[in-house]
Amino acid sequence: MEADVRESTAPQAPSGRAQRIAERTRAEGWKKPPRRIETSECITCDTCLRSCPAEFGAIFDIGLDVVIIPELCSGCPSCVLECPVDCIYVDEDWTPTEESVWNHIELTTEGA
Repeated sequence: MEADVRESTAPQAPSGRAQRIAERTRAEGWKKPPRRIETSECITCDTCLRSCPAEFGAIFDIGLDVVIIPELCSGCPSCVLECPVDCIYVDEDWTPTEESVWNHIELTTEGA
């Protein structure tokens, strides 16, 4: 019985969203490109942020802008369907997220 307790309390490698945050990479199996928010069209209502499925959690408030982190975005249309101003687009040519944004993400997800 003691062996069972030790096995269940052993630290496990992060999985899913936590792993993508730790590795700062996009899931290989995702077929759709990520989405992006056109900040010049966005009214910062946060509707997209609230509609992004928790298993992705790809949308963040960064200063005055709302952004989609491509490494966390599966390309699903949840945010697009809820955006009142249609400012979310497919991002075929996405670039890796900057270090300062990852630092913000880590601060906002600690303890989550």
